[in-house]
Amino acid sequence: MSADVRQRARMNMTSGPMLGNIFLFALPLAASGVLQLLFNAADQVVVGRFAGAAALAAVGSNAAIINMLVNFFIGFSVGANVATSRYYGSRDYDGVQKAVHTAMLLSVICGSVLAVVGILAARPLLVAMSTPADVLDMAVLYLRIYFGGMPITMIYNFGAALLRSVGDTRRPLYCLTASGLVNVVLNLIFVIGFDMSVAGVGLATVISQGMAAFMVVCILVREQGPLHLDMRLLRLSPEPLRLIITVGLPTGVQSIVFNVANVVVQSTINSFGSAAMAGAAAAHSIEGFVYCIMDSFAQTCVTFTSQNLGAGKLDRVDRAALLCNLCAFGFGLVLGVSVALNSSIFLNIYSSDPAVIAAGSERMMAVCATYCLCGLMDVSSDAMRGLGYSILPTLVSFCGSCLTRLAWIRFIFPLNPTIRMLYLIFPISWAITAALHWACYTLVHPRVARRLAGSNF
Repeated sequence: MSADVRQRARMNMTSGPMLGNIFLFALPLAASGVLQLLFNAADQVVVGRFAGAAALAAVGSNAAIINMLVNFFIGFSVGANVATSRYYGSRDYDGVQKAVHTAMLLSVICGSVLAVVGILAARPLLVAMSTPADVLDMAVLYLRIYFGGMPITMIYNFGAALLRSVGDTRRPLYCLTASGLVNVVLNLIFVIGFDMSVAGVGLATVISQGMAAFMVVCILVREQGPLHLDMRLLRLSPEPLRLIITVGLPTGVQSIVFNVANVVVQSTINSFGSAAMAGAAAAHSIEGFVYCIMDSFAQTCVTFTSQNLGAGKLDRVDRAALLCNLCAFGFGLVLGVSVALNSSIFLNIYSSDPAVIAAGSERMMAVCATYCLCGLMDVSSDAMRGLGYSILPTLVSFCGSCLTRLAWIRFIFPLNPTIRMLYLIFPISWAITAALHWACYTLVHPRVARRLAGSNF
């Protein structure tokens, strides 16, 4: 790719009109999120249609465990994004170089640790979640194959985060487009052609993600300027590592906080049987496409706020936070309600079983229709993270989401133990946590202004 094309892939976040740039940055992110979801959605559609409801439940019921473990380490890629954006916004290109090589080495370390933990803990975690016996062995197999590919998954995520930190959201999208097509083709070959069921879709996912990782590494190696990756320079530099950990560790812990509560919710769903599990899995997959649109504005928010904070422009930090919140809420409301009202049409793509469709529709009416609240929660949290506060949103999420959901399951749900009562905890916890995040943002803002006035970022 020529230097001129690489330059056009980036954007100026620290001056000029902001709303247009937010959309230009967020739309490729949203498309990338859709393609990443297609990895798992293609898995579920293929096994649901050609291997049965039990295989669909086996693949889909792993989502809570995958999110709990993987997103902890993905938090460090957010830290890499914040660190690189901060250095880039302040024109510290030596710092950008150190952050690039620190982040890429860290991606290999995180991926390797995650692979070992995931493979060893797969069965105990699924047993602890009350996974039914007719699903357990298939779920364990899929989970172990999935986690075996974690090193390459982490390499892609960290590499993409580095590109996005300087405003380049297009080339990560190109990588995922190619690998997504490969994933779909391999799913069909392995499951239909070789009758490999969950093993086939797991293997297809790993191979296709490996392709995306290889492409993003090639981009960074060929990059000219501060983002250039030289394998001989891979090392953990203290200062960028400190910043990555300062932001990434609390971000990862926040994800665990959410997903521990979600694992408890999933365990309760499992108690309703395999049809409820399959319906929830299909609904969760569909909801993900709405979520990734909203999440693209959360990722946009953390990059815009980080760069503008590095440039010393706090007024643009505030404007980015407000605009991203409005965009996430608006898209979440329109798309979420539209999808929920047509839930049976979408669920029929995954399964023709009436029990599965009914169970999935129950979830989508409670969860997807109110997803806009989740968008507000995530953007407000990332706005604080862009300001350099990462522990505070973690504590808020623990109180507003984890404790609320656990208390609901312990005290409220038993009063009316239906699946509908269980799903109501999602919008309730989102609303509480979003309000707390925004209140905290307004409280820390004066402190950031004083710190900005007295130092150079």
